[in-house]
Amino acid sequence: MIKLVPSQITVDAAATDGQPRRSISGIAVEYNQTATVADGTQVMFKPGALSTKGRNPKLYMQHDATQIIGQVTERVDTAEAMMFVAKVSATALGNEAMILASDGTINEVSVGVNPTKYSFDEAGVMLIEAADWVELSLVSQPAFSGSIITQVAASIPQTQPQTELNEVIPTQEKIMSEVTATAPVPAPEVITATPLFAQAKREFKMPSAGDFMAAYHIGGDTFQNMNKAVAEYTASKRTILEAAAGDVLTSDTPGLLPVPVLLPLVQDLNFIRPVVEAIGARAYPDGGASATFVRPTITTHTSVAAQSTQLTAVSATTMVIASNSVTKTTLSGQVTLSRQDIDFTSGPAMNLIINDLMGEYMIASDNVAADNLLTAATSSGVWDLTVADLLKSVYDSAVDISNGRNFTPTHMFVSPDVWGQLGQLADTTGRPVFPFIGAGLTGQNALGGGNATSWNGNPIGLQLVVDSNFSAKTMVITRVGQGTGDAYEFYESIRGLLSVDQPAVLGRLMSFHGYVSTFAAIPGMIRKITQA
Repeated sequence: MIKLVPSQITVDAAATDGQPRRSISGIAVEYNQTATVADGTQVMFKPGALSTKGRNPKLYMQHDATQIIGQVTERVDTAEAMMFVAKVSATALGNEAMILASDGTINEVSVGVNPTKYSFDEAGVMLIEAADWVELSLVSQPAFSGSIITQVAASIPQTQPQTELNEVIPTQEKIMSEVTATAPVPAPEVITATPLFAQAKREFKMPSAGDFMAAYHIGGDTFQNMNKAVAEYTASKRTILEAAAGDVLTSDTPGLLPVPVLLPLVQDLNFIRPVVEAIGARAYPDGGASATFVRPTITTHTSVAAQSTQLTAVSATTMVIASNSVTKTTLSGQVTLSRQDIDFTSGPAMNLIINDLMGEYMIASDNVAADNLLTAATSSGVWDLTVADLLKSVYDSAVDISNGRNFTPTHMFVSPDVWGQLGQLADTTGRPVFPFIGAGLTGQNALGGGNATSWNGNPIGLQLVVDSNFSAKTMVITRVGQGTGDAYEFYESIRGLLSVDQPAVLGRLMSFHGYVSTFAAIPGMIRKITQA
């Protein structure tokens, strides 16, 4: 948290007549003014950096959280500064603070904030654009010359000397006459003036650590004058040193240059699962407690036919159900981090590593779904890259899927290169075969809609799914994601993140794993189109 180092300013304390009781008001922070924080960093608050909403900042003495005396009750943001009104609690420490503020002993304030949005200019000044205002403190000197208390409204009992009604109070003239009458008048003293001669100014000597600490504890003008003398001495020597040192470049002072880290991390992988999202992930039976499970399918249906004559045997066919065993594939990855890497790295930075591990799991699981889908497909034709042959191949695949089943295909799965080929197809006059139709417009050759900026095109009524996990020249047409008549199924159980410490090497091992399975429920409805 930033706590500003104070600097000398002036105070205008208002009278208490007509003002609310036990309140202090003034300027908390001046905008566009440079100040110095406790560690020596220079900061500048930009207009609007502090909010007038949210939890009231606490009111402390000298940035000491153990000396809380009240809270800020009103905040008024202007183009030049943040104004405040604070209420002082009726405690012993609060009463003391009110007395110090009322008589002008303490007439400055200083803020304590946590910056949330900031940058650095060429001079190394931190430019704070947004910050959480945590506390406001009454201080001996503020960081900003304008951070002052402008009004102190209080009702503090004042003890007045009591006078008896019958007591005779001597006048000042009577007292002086009595003193004159009783005290002897001394003879006038003759003082010989010693002439003063011009002398060379004594060379300033930098204070030792002990001198500095002693002045710090004395405080007040002693400490202020020492700081002023040191600053003037340093300024007087700076010109000579700079002239002798010559030009100083950033390459000469790498250890003094801040190295900010700009997040978020540049991500070169899109953690999506086009195939899995289109198919839909199904849960394992019985909570996935076994290594395999059975997925039954019908290999022979019952039959119904016309009876040849009365009292003759009717059609009778035994249903045959296959017991298909589906196995689970374990997908996992791990990373080992040293304790130093964990201790020296922020929490959000550590999350980047964990998120990347989970993202790689998503890509690996989608790759399993894509590879097994292509393996299960049966060819329905060879595309020679012409428009006419594409239409023939697509409809041949749809016929193969529908024959004997009455199910129609719903999706076309392609690799990125095939998606590019589809988008560039044109008729003999150069018109796109799959144009993008939108915003109420109609077009020609609109067998399906295509969009060069989206993978959600619609060639010939099919949902287009583009996945880079497919090998080149992949085109698969099938029916999925309908719940009924799905030709291909995907099962998954994500087990999540595991972590274990490794004391022998001061490290921590983290892994992410899950189980996936695929099943070609109706292989005849999974059709592929190859290229010549």
